[in-house]
This record gives sequence, structure tokens and C-alpha cells, in this order.
Amino acid sequence: MNLIKKDVHFEMTSVMSRIILLMSLTLFVGCDNTTAQSNKKKSGSAQPKTKNDNALKAPDFTLADLEGNWVSLNQLKGKVVLLNFWGTWCGPCRREIPDFIKLAKKHKKDGLEIVGVTLTSGSAKKIQGFADKWGINYTLLTDIEGNETQMVTALYGEATGQRITGIPTTFIIDRDGFIRQRYVGPRSEAVFYKDLKPYL
Repeated sequence: MNLIKKDVHFEMTSVMSRIILLMSLTLFVGCDNTTAQSNKKKSGSAQPKTKNDNALKAPDFTLADLEGNWVSLNQLKGKVVLLNFWGTWCGPCRREIPDFIKLAKKHKKDGLEIVGVTLTSGSAKKIQGFADKWGINYTLLTDIEGNETQMVTALYGEATGQRITGIPTTFIIDRDGFIRQRYVGPRSEAVFYKDLKPYL
């Protein structure tokens, strides 16, 4: 009987020690979070991140627009770029198109440039027909000779350490050419604008 009491007492002591340890860690993390919150208030939380915050430089690339002109990301430096990997055949990508059209109409004057990297969607002529039908008012890029869009897709996956395995996948790139946000799957105009606003 005494042996059982000792085992129960030992287990209770062990459990209590774990609880105390967890509470201590929670307090420590909570204090650290409070410090971070007060620092945010001092520096202004609405300010966009600077180059020194471990943001990744967006890899440059060159693709063709639907008229055959070569367009590189470096040509867009100084603008906020919403870079969208998509396909004409992709249902979730199609859901985003009206939101991109609205964003382009409202914020091109603020320096927003929406660029669609069109994947496996046929010839430039076929993509142009799709764009006309949908009323797309932003830049669509496609292959120059063969599979450059696939190479750009792989390049962005490698640069961010997260392969692009599904579309739509979209990046916000700031005026200095740094990746600020990555989305996988469709988003609404409101979600994009909320995240774009600090950089416009």
C-alpha cells in the first residue's frame, strides 16, 4: 500500500513539475510577445518591411507578352508587382480574374502592376482570345520559345524554398524587388488589397 502511495506521489510531483515548467515557458513567451508588441507600436506596425528584414530578392526573369515583346521583372522595378502563376484551364485561377481586373483598374495609378505568368495554356493567340473574352486588363506573359514559364516557376519555388506545386500561386513583390507575400490558392480583391496597401 505504501509503495502505491509513493508511486502516486512521485507521478503527481512529476506532473506538477511539468505544469510549472509549461507555465514558466508560457510566461516567458508571453513577455517576449509583449515586448514585440510595444516595439511594433513604437515603430509603427503599418509600415512595410525594409530590405533588412530577411525578405527574399525576387528572381529576375524574361518572358514574352502576348504581342511577342520580351518583358523582364527588372523592367518593373519601382512598381509593386502582383506576380500570379496561373493557367487558362485552371478553375480557381479563373475565380481570381475579376478581382485582378478590379485591382488593376483601381490601383495601376498607385504603381501596381499585375503580371500573370501563363502556364501550359497554348499559343499566345489562344491566350489572347481567352484574355479578350474575360476582359483582362493586366499583363499576361508566356513562353518565348518553349518552356520558359516552367523554368520561371521552378526558379521561384527554388528561391522561396517552397516548390510551386499548384496554381494559382501569387507573390507580392515590393518596389525594391523583394518578395513580401506568397499565396497558394485563390484570394479575393479585399485580401490582396489589404496586403498590397502598405507598399502602394
